[in-house]
Amino acid sequence: MPIATLRPWLAFAVLLLSTAALADEPAARKPNVLFIAIDDLNHWVGHLGRNPQTRTPNIDRLAARGVTFANAQCAAPVCNPSRAALMSGLRPSTTGVYDNGQVWQPVIAKEKTLTTQFLNAGYDVFGTGKIYHGSAHRDGEWTEYHVPRGGGLRRDPSAKNDGVGGIKFAPLASGDGAMPDYRAVDYALAKLAAAHDKPFFLAVGLTKPHMPWNVPKKYFDMFPLDKIELPPHRDDDLADVPPAGVRMANPRGDHAAIVASGRWKEAVQAYLATIAFADAMVGRLLDGLDKSPHRDNTIVVLWGDHGWHLGEKEHWRKFALWEEAARAPLVWVVPGVTKPDGACSRPVDFMSIYPTLCDLTGIAIPPHVEGTSIKPLLADPIAKWDRPALTTFHKDNHSVRSERWRYIRYANGDEELYDHAADPHEWTNVASDPKHAAIKAELAKAFPAVNAEERPRGDGRPRRGRPQRPRARPPLEPSAS
Repeated sequence: MPIATLRPWLAFAVLLLSTAALADEPAARKPNVLFIAIDDLNHWVGHLGRNPQTRTPNIDRLAARGVTFANAQCAAPVCNPSRAALMSGLRPSTTGVYDNGQVWQPVIAKEKTLTTQFLNAGYDVFGTGKIYHGSAHRDGEWTEYHVPRGGGLRRDPSAKNDGVGGIKFAPLASGDGAMPDYRAVDYALAKLAAAHDKPFFLAVGLTKPHMPWNVPKKYFDMFPLDKIELPPHRDDDLADVPPAGVRMANPRGDHAAIVASGRWKEAVQAYLATIAFADAMVGRLLDGLDKSPHRDNTIVVLWGDHGWHLGEKEHWRKFALWEEAARAPLVWVVPGVTKPDGACSRPVDFMSIYPTLCDLTGIAIPPHVEGTSIKPLLADPIAKWDRPALTTFHKDNHSVRSERWRYIRYANGDEELYDHAADPHEWTNVASDPKHAAIKAELAKAFPAVNAEERPRGDGRPRRGRPQRPRARPPLEPSAS
């Protein structure tokens, strides 16, 4: 066939190829997501400046690439409800999942979860480690889910024992490679290094610094015991806290045992060591992303599921509504949206993560989602923002955080109010001062209109033919893990 005759056909073929390429282009540009969850990590992160002893160079270098939120609050100060809320878009006050041991699956449909939205949008969705409480996950909501196992963990001979009462800690003779978190990161690194024909959502859940604070001894050695400083605290800090708050603090429990043991500094050392281990795992993830072909097209979001007390207000663990339990790291790096070294002081809670990820990836935000996208703050960290952050622990107990204030109201009507401009450690409760009545009324508008009844412990089904009896439990009793 003469060339002149071929030209129309060649032009048509080029047009078809160009059209096909344009059709595929939006899918090719769709960003991947690296979703990093860290268990029990409070605000002892270097760039947040709360504790000068901590060493988190890798979390800090991630923050330097994008926007860090200095006033990020959990939805609930407990693993199970915090994660169920974040992953479903439904607050604890909506589902009735307020604590560990309350099963979320019966009240959170598969079609409502964050991962389902990404699956339906054509993503491959991979998960490893602790995303929900424990290693809970449901088939059909993930392309693939990896449960890492550790092995050969041995306590170092220098360890005195396994800690004090319920506060467990000891250096290990084992190396990093024996830790389950190391193996979770191994799985994630393989996914980052691979070629993918679809965009991917990769969720990596690190279990440390959750107790026991057992990590290789080299991390303990980073924090010599004779250099350890106790967190800022006051011996009379509960004097102006109402009875409901004192019950949450439970000063005669963990705190009394730690003080009596004389090992408070050892516990702080162990927590710092375990944070340093978690940070090293974050470093491995960032190095793997940087070496991968996906570096320039991957959104990274890192969050801690809630905070942790180490003696502040004579309290240990989470299970409370104060700053130490409610505040946790939140860092975003979004290609084309965030700029390096962004710092945002606006109050946000983790209910924002689900809608923001949908917003950034062009996925419709489902109507059930109760959080608000913070995409405007990612582009401009000092943009106007008038929404406070809300944290809930058990039915009708809420804490509202604005940029300046924290207002706590308990189910029995007890109140606390703290002015962070003058009192960053929440040492002086000014709730009874009449001049703050308008402030309390304004903050109370953020309390949820619906407060669902508590879900039963377990899934509510009879066991082995025997009827299940409800577990008697005071509404403010802290859970065990």
